[in-house]
Amino acid sequence: MFVETGMAGMTMETDNLYEQRLERLKRLREAGARVYQSAFPRRQAVSEAVEHYAEGREARLAGRLVSMRGHGKTVFADLRDASGKIQLYLRQDVLGSDAFAQVSELETGDIVGVEGRLFKTRMGEKTLEVKSIAILVKALREPPLGKSKEDKHWYTLADVETRYRQRYLDLVANEESRRVFMLRSRMVSGLRAFLDARGFIEVETPMMQPLPGGAAARPFVTHHRALNTDLYLRVAPELYLKRLLVGGMEKIYELNRNFRNEGISTRHNPEFTMLELYEAYADYRSAMELVEEMISALSREVLGSERITYRGHEISLAPPWARVPLLEAVRTHTGEDLSPEGGEAAAVAAAERLELQVEGPKTYAKIVDEAVKSRVVPALIAPTFLIDYPVALSPLAKKIPEKPLLAERFQLFIGGLEVVNAFSELCDPLEQRERFEAQRAARERGDDEAHRMDEDFIRALEYGMPPAGGVGIGIDRLVMLFSGRESIRDVILFPQLKPEEVRREK
Repeated sequence: MFVETGMAGMTMETDNLYEQRLERLKRLREAGARVYQSAFPRRQAVSEAVEHYAEGREARLAGRLVSMRGHGKTVFADLRDASGKIQLYLRQDVLGSDAFAQVSELETGDIVGVEGRLFKTRMGEKTLEVKSIAILVKALREPPLGKSKEDKHWYTLADVETRYRQRYLDLVANEESRRVFMLRSRMVSGLRAFLDARGFIEVETPMMQPLPGGAAARPFVTHHRALNTDLYLRVAPELYLKRLLVGGMEKIYELNRNFRNEGISTRHNPEFTMLELYEAYADYRSAMELVEEMISALSREVLGSERITYRGHEISLAPPWARVPLLEAVRTHTGEDLSPEGGEAAAVAAAERLELQVEGPKTYAKIVDEAVKSRVVPALIAPTFLIDYPVALSPLAKKIPEKPLLAERFQLFIGGLEVVNAFSELCDPLEQRERFEAQRAARERGDDEAHRMDEDFIRALEYGMPPAGGVGIGIDRLVMLFSGRESIRDVILFPQLKPEEVRREK
C-alpha cells in the first residue's frame, strides 16, 4: 500500500516498511550480493522479447519488478522496462538454493537483470523462465504498485499533488502518464522533421538577456556577478531571431524555453516551451497555411488521424480552418464594438458594461485582450484563426496598408486554447521606434508587461530586415490538445508548484 506523503509527512506504516527494506538490504549484503551495480550490458528491450517471441528462445532482460507472487519454491514476478512488461518464472531447482534465497529478499520496486528462456504458460502468457538473476538496484522505498481488483492491473498513483511533485512515482505507477510524455517527445520530433524537410534550420538564442523583449510579459531577473549587471530570463526569442533574419538566415526556428513571471493555472506555467519560426519573404497569410499544414500533418503522424477529442468535443484538424477578424468576433460574442477608432474612453465604457476584470491600467489594448480571452476564446472549439488585430495589441507586427489601425496578425485557437501567435513582422525601424515609445508610455502608466525600448534591435532593423512571417506555437498546449489533458501540469514533467512547506502549513 502506498501511503507516503513526503519526507516530513511519512506515516508510521511507511516508516516501518522503509526499515524492513533496510533490513533486507543488510541481509543481501551479508550474503555477498552486489545490490547497486554499474551496468547490465547486452540486454534486450522487453518489447523485443515479447514481439519476437519464439519457444525456447534465450533472452537477457532488465527492469523494475512491479509485482511478485510466491508459491513455495516457485515465484512469479512481473518485470517492466520502458518498452513493456513480461512475466518472470523463478524456480529454486533452476536457480539454485543460494540464488533463490536472494530472490526471497526481493520486493516490488527492485531493479534486476535476468537471463533465461521464453515459454508460454497454460494460460498462454509469454513468460521468461529465469536461469540467472542479478540484483542491480535495491529500492528502499515502496513504489505505488499493487493489484487493482477492478481491472487486474497496477494501482495508479491517484493523488494529483504527489503526481506533480514526485513525477518519478507518477511515471512508475501510471502508464497513461508515460504515454503522454512519449507522445510529447514524438510531437517535438515530428515538428522538427516537418520544418527540416522544408528547408528551415534550427538555431539557438540567449536565454539570459540584457533586455526582455518579444512578448508582453513580466520577466524574471537575475544578476551576473562578473559583469555586475542584471540579466533577464527570456520571455521570448523573437528579437534575437529577427536579428538572424537581418544577418541573412531566411528560414529559421528555435524550440525554446521561455520564462514569464506570471500566475500559475491549468493553462499557464512560468517556464514553458515554444516553437518559434521565421520565414523571410513571407507574411501572415502564408504563415497560416504553414500552421494548418504542420499541425494537421503532425496529428496524422503521431495520432494516425486528423481528429482529436478535447474536453468532450470531437474536433477535426483537417484544413482549411476558419479565419475570423478579431473585432468581428468580439462584436459577435459581446455585442460591443471595440474598434480602435472609438478610442480608449469608449473601450473603458464597454469594459464596465461587460464587467471585464482587467489587471493593471485599463488601456485599450488590455481591454480588448481581456474581452477576447474571457468572452471569445471559450467559444472557439474548432480550429479558428482570429486575424487582423488592433495595432495597439501588436507592437511588433506590420500594419494592414488599407487599415492602418490594424495589424497583420493572427492567433490560432483550438478547443478554447490559444495555440499559436503569428504576424507579418514589422521591418520599418522608424515605425518600430514609435511603437516602442508607445510601449514605454504604457509602462510609465503602470503596465509592467509592456515592451521595453531595445536600441540594438532597432539598429539591426536599420541595416535592413527582409519582409517575414513569424510564428510562435505553444508546445505544452499543443500536447494538451493531442493528449486530451486539461491541465498544463499534466504535460510538463516537472511543473512549477508552491513550495511543499507552504502547502503543509495550509
